[in-house]
Amino acid sequence: MAQVTFKNGPVTLLGNEVKVGDKAPDFTVLANDLSPVTLKDSEGKIRLFSVVPSLDTGVCDAQTRRFNEAAAELGENVVIYTVSMDLPFAQKRWCGAAGIEAVQTVSDHRDASFGEAYGVHIKELRLLTRAVFVVDAEGTVTYVEYVPEATNHPNYEAAIEAVKALTK
Repeated sequence: MAQVTFKNGPVTLLGNEVKVGDKAPDFTVLANDLSPVTLKDSEGKIRLFSVVPSLDTGVCDAQTRRFNEAAAELGENVVIYTVSMDLPFAQKRWCGAAGIEAVQTVSDHRDASFGEAYGVHIKELRLLTRAVFVVDAEGTVTYVEYVPEATNHPNYEAAIEAVKALTK
């Protein structure tokens, strides 16, 4: 399992670690209107999952804004999700205030389904650790980053390049 710290203290990640080459695990999260969202909803598209502890923090805010900016250069065959434990209502409010339109925020608060399927559920905090996953149009994981210190930024450029490699 990935070794992760939160504010430099060790945490326990629940679920299964996902690796490059794995079939992307299915999950059920909630859209901002409380409708269910699953992996199948974006079948046939390239997916980037940007996983954050909470949109109301500086790094999570910056991460979501960075991938929102990247969406324009990645094309229409790419779906970008920001996954957090924030309530759908809070996500919708945050997106409106931040002008986020190209990234779909989804909430894992109800079942921690994504968190456990992708091994990013922090047991001690009931939050998701910071991570990025890229899944190709056939449903295979092609890029994985579990950020070692959850309060640090991910490698944005590596994740964006992983998506671009699939669009060529």
